[in-house]
Amino acid sequence: MNQNEVVGVAVPAVEMIVGGQRVAAHGGARFEVRAPMDNALLATVPRADRADVDDAVQLAREGFAQWWQLSAAQREAVLLRAADIIAAEGEQRFLDTLIDESGSVITKARHEIRYAVDLLRTAAGEARRLYGDTFPNDNPERLSMVLREALGVVGVISPYNAPLSLLTKMVSFPLGAGNAVVIKPSEETPLTALALGQVLLDAGIPPAALSVVTGLGSECGAALSGHSDLDGLALTGSSQTGIAVGQAGMRYMRRCQLELGGKSALLVLADMDPVDAAQTAATGIFTHAGQICMANSRIVVEREIAEPFIEALVARAESLHLGDLRDERSHYGPLINQRALDKALSHVQGAVEGGAQLLCGGAALRGLVMQPTVVLEPPRDCELWREESFAPIVSVVVADSLDEAVAIANDSIYGLSAAVLSRDMPRALSAARRIHSGSVHIGTHAFQSNALAPIGGLGLSGLGRSGGKYSTEEFTELKWISLDAPRS
Repeated sequence: MNQNEVVGVAVPAVEMIVGGQRVAAHGGARFEVRAPMDNALLATVPRADRADVDDAVQLAREGFAQWWQLSAAQREAVLLRAADIIAAEGEQRFLDTLIDESGSVITKARHEIRYAVDLLRTAAGEARRLYGDTFPNDNPERLSMVLREALGVVGVISPYNAPLSLLTKMVSFPLGAGNAVVIKPSEETPLTALALGQVLLDAGIPPAALSVVTGLGSECGAALSGHSDLDGLALTGSSQTGIAVGQAGMRYMRRCQLELGGKSALLVLADMDPVDAAQTAATGIFTHAGQICMANSRIVVEREIAEPFIEALVARAESLHLGDLRDERSHYGPLINQRALDKALSHVQGAVEGGAQLLCGGAALRGLVMQPTVVLEPPRDCELWREESFAPIVSVVVADSLDEAVAIANDSIYGLSAAVLSRDMPRALSAARRIHSGSVHIGTHAFQSNALAPIGGLGLSGLGRSGGKYSTEEFTELKWISLDAPRS
């Protein structure tokens, strides 16, 4: 049987995009893309290697020379056209792929499509805001200018959990600033990336300025992150991968923006209604089966309301609907692969063996779908408490004071996001100011999105910020130009 046929049904062989062309890998190797919900074979895509990455980077160097010389208004117009295409054709181009390839429920997939439009329109506006400066000199005959210019060629390594919206953010702001980009998407979700690449080309990005190379992280991703001719690199992924990418970047003193893992804390203070707080907390951890880097996987609740809050949280976890991913009532879907499920189950087992109480869940429901899981008082040295599980698992601990709650929240090597639930705004703001995190949200859960916000973290949660003008600053450089008036 042909590798692109399954039980007599043709499986698409989708090619990658290099220099505006659909091409196979030089060596001809391919790999399968399967749906995590039912393991259905969706397509095969090229398994690119270093030679393919070299081609894409070389073309991007040529494309950069074309793209950055366009006016800001021209780049803005291209990104706005891309936004308009997604606004008009987003469900047709992306909805089924997002549901099947990443295991998204339909509501989450639609949110990604809407957010991609917002990101592109925001990046289009930032293309006009490459502001510079002038400054005075002791010599009155000299003019000093500071310009903000594109870096050049930017490599982008994107994740599987929000394959459309996160990749849109990672490419749109560098493009708006005038950079060319080479995209290496997660091997779990290359089809979404290829669809976005096609939208950008349809909108008018010069073909050489945009490539999407599909392959494995250890081969294609390593070749891109270690390439000597990149000027910048953006990664959203695990902390382990981020460390490797950062080390590769330092070899060439390359600008790196790294949005990495998290173990976000949610503080539930005693003045909150425990049932309302539990609803918010559940949304913050069980959405997309916890596969969100900002998910509030650690909850610290003040003792006065701990018992009713925990009871309500468990009830909410046990009530979440799992049906067809295209069912509007479904709250969550599968984990992305067997490795992810095995890791999550191991984290729960280790915590329970260390003395934690398993209140609900803790097992696979079917296939790669894991039950929403609540664990009470895990040991502070166990993997469940210390490491990112990236699964629908939440740890709950009880604190006797706000000071203790903040100290528990800060007991982490991560610092991506956090949240505080309280009606006492001075007390909540005091907590927010003391929590070591790239963002803290009061009155809601820990994962929030805003196209203008500076998303990023402290510690092993990464370097730099993405979103709005902050992305533009990451992928531009300052240049001082001085001009001495000719002597008469």
